[in-house]
Amino acid sequence: MSRMVPDGAPPGWPDDPEYGQGHAGDNGAQGNGYRYDSRRGNPDPAQSYGAQYEPQYGYGRDQYGQYGGPPYGAAQGPGGAGGAGRAQGYGPPQPYGQAQPYGQAQPNGAQDHNGHGQQGYAGQGWGYEDQQTRTYAQPGIGGPLGYEDTRRYEPQGQYADARYQGQGPGPGGPSRLGERPRRDPGQRPPGRKVRLRRTRRFFRRRTVRVISALVAVFLVLVMFSAGQAAIKNNGQGVSANLAEWARDHYLGPVVTFGEWLSYNPPKAGGKPSFSLAVPKGEQVTPVKKKVKGFQPDIPATLKSLAAGKPNTGEGQWRVVEKVKGEPAILTTFLRDATYTANVNGIASIDQRLVKFSLRPGTEDPGPANWGASNYIPAGSRTGLLATFNGGFKLDSAGGGFYLNGIYHGSLVTGAASVVYYKNGTIKIGEWGRDFKLNSSIVGVRQNLKLIIDHGKISPNLNQDIETSFGATLGGGYYVWRSGLGITKDGRIVYVYGPVLDVQDLADLLARAGAVEGMQMDINPAWMKFDYYKAGSNPSNPTPTTLLPNQQPSAYSYYTPSTRDFTAVYAR
Repeated sequence: MSRMVPDGAPPGWPDDPEYGQGHAGDNGAQGNGYRYDSRRGNPDPAQSYGAQYEPQYGYGRDQYGQYGGPPYGAAQGPGGAGGAGRAQGYGPPQPYGQAQPYGQAQPNGAQDHNGHGQQGYAGQGWGYEDQQTRTYAQPGIGGPLGYEDTRRYEPQGQYADARYQGQGPGPGGPSRLGERPRRDPGQRPPGRKVRLRRTRRFFRRRTVRVISALVAVFLVLVMFSAGQAAIKNNGQGVSANLAEWARDHYLGPVVTFGEWLSYNPPKAGGKPSFSLAVPKGEQVTPVKKKVKGFQPDIPATLKSLAAGKPNTGEGQWRVVEKVKGEPAILTTFLRDATYTANVNGIASIDQRLVKFSLRPGTEDPGPANWGASNYIPAGSRTGLLATFNGGFKLDSAGGGFYLNGIYHGSLVTGAASVVYYKNGTIKIGEWGRDFKLNSSIVGVRQNLKLIIDHGKISPNLNQDIETSFGATLGGGYYVWRSGLGITKDGRIVYVYGPVLDVQDLADLLARAGAVEGMQMDINPAWMKFDYYKAGSNPSNPTPTTLLPNQQPSAYSYYTPSTRDFTAVYAR
């Protein structure tokens, strides 16, 4: 008689069932070759599984691939027909009873929801779904009890594959090998998808969209403004321009915090990266006192701050600018006392041979009819000898700015002040005590408090540095600082260096002979002292930096400057 191999079964499947020989139990009666559809279920084991369901050719194949028929599915007693496990998953013997070959059902047996053959033993039989749920049968009845255990169980069956189990006290097995189990319709979707749907609904709200659009427009404007500031051609560099832009837009604390994070304290010891020797042609020649005429003012050689033998040329003055053949500007270098790889620059300016001119900045003090240019334009460079930086930004300087009858802020009594006179000279002192505005004064630049007053260094300079002497780079004490002082004989002294605290700055000014002194600007982006060599082109002299490691370009005052500065011309 012809035989039929179930779909997907391996060739030569043993004992293939004959057509028309299937049995379905009806109280032990001969079946009609029909099958029990396990999806529909029948909780009453006493009902017949005969002509009630779809006919099959002898094996009672259900939707999930289970096959019955002699000898695989013969009913015994009042139980339902057992389904044979396909290919794999014949349940190994369990403590509940002996598994029957190929899914023969025992009296009072039950069939699980996936059609896996199970054994029902009177008084102890039970069955369960093998992947996600278990369906328990009440002992001795042989049918499903109607509740599920939704816990997940790992493979235990001897023949079970990696995804589905053919375990249990019955001889059942997987109906479709490798098939992913279906999700329970009542099961909630994963929490991540729920959160994503909620997020999408939130951003669909009209109010949220309007606010998001406004924020986007604001960010575009901010980026545009900051970008324009960053690429300004003012000799300060991108980082300095961005920092200045941020401080102008009330982000000073953010800038200071960022600088603090990036601040690296200096290392002690070391050697300078450049020579301190006096170049040929810049030596100071001994000057004999003249009975009549101009007497050059040559300061004494300065003693090194560092212990031990000084470097060659350290503390010795060299002439960098002359006026009418006389030394007008002299400079020298001194190593730091502790951080000896770092060098401080010092300039001494003879006021009898030069004139000082206060210049405004494009942003500080800002646009106004100041009566002076914010840079040194071509056509006004003849006789230019030197330039140096001004003080803090005026909103942090603790004072005001005055030039040619126009004010930025107000002049503050008690503030350290550089006073510019119409005759081209300057003086340094305390406003309200040493100076009052009068017709001979053309400009005033105030900045913090005096650090040297009447020849004495102010005590406790390194206490409350940020509140008394400005927010330093990263809050560090040892940073680029500059200072300006005046000697007893009227010389102007400018000093600056990369690793100075306020006390060191005052010591340098005092060592150079200053009896009144004040701190000017700080941080590397604005520290600069340049002198100019006329050479063969007096109308366009070539600028040179005093310290080769200063950050701003020597040419930066040949273009508009954002900050105020001082220009020094020959008389």
